[in-house]
Amino acid sequence: MGARSRDTLRALALPVALVIIAEVAGSGIESYTLAPPSRIVMDGARALADGSLLTATGQTLVSVLTGFALGAVVGVFLGLIFGLQRPLDLLAELPVEVVRAMPSIALLPVWMVIYGLGYKMEIAVIGFTTIWPNMVMTRAAVRGVTPRLLEVSRVLGLSHAQQIWKIVLPATLPGIFVALRLTLGFSLIIGITVEIVGNPQGLGSAIMLAREGMNPGLMLALMIWIGVVGVALNAVMALAQRRLFVGNPEQGARA
Repeated sequence: MGARSRDTLRALALPVALVIIAEVAGSGIESYTLAPPSRIVMDGARALADGSLLTATGQTLVSVLTGFALGAVVGVFLGLIFGLQRPLDLLAELPVEVVRAMPSIALLPVWMVIYGLGYKMEIAVIGFTTIWPNMVMTRAAVRGVTPRLLEVSRVLGLSHAQQIWKIVLPATLPGIFVALRLTLGFSLIIGITVEIVGNPQGLGSAIMLAREGMNPGLMLALMIWIGVVGVALNAVMALAQRRLFVGNPEQGARA
């Protein structure tokens, strides 16, 4: 047995032991909040087989990815503007900081009044939440661009738009992508939270229905599935990051 195989077995030892302990401890116990692993697997498999799990996953991903895209476009745009225009950044600093500090979940009653319950509200909350980290990290990336590069672009007579396209964006894209990778995870968290509170669709709503139906096995299976979805989204972004910045060792190491 090779060293890698032994390391794999050691890594699996604790999770397997915990599953066995949970199965033994949970057998024969009636609970509205806990279930043994075998019941979690069976209820999850049943939801997967009847299509309800995939339907709820699709509903959640539609809202999450749409809200994420909205927050990315607006946030990156604002980050570029504020990063390049220092006077404008100083002028907008106080209003932006005040709005950014508002918890998005605390504003749910406002979003409900504006959009009602459903996809629109969830997308709006996700977009609002992800604008600010995208803006802050993009602005920091722009300010990190070597000033000499901008000076050379001016000497060459490049227009403002050409400076952004040919100098600023290539230099800041790795930092922007890190922001996008982080905010995609935030989008899933916020989306599930909104579905639990005010959107009668998606994985968050399915968790609430399982709880109200006193089905802890399905409820826990859905929670685990959300973790799997989150890991899959992060893996896709990490793969895209490695492909896009294959020539940048620093970014490859971060991925």
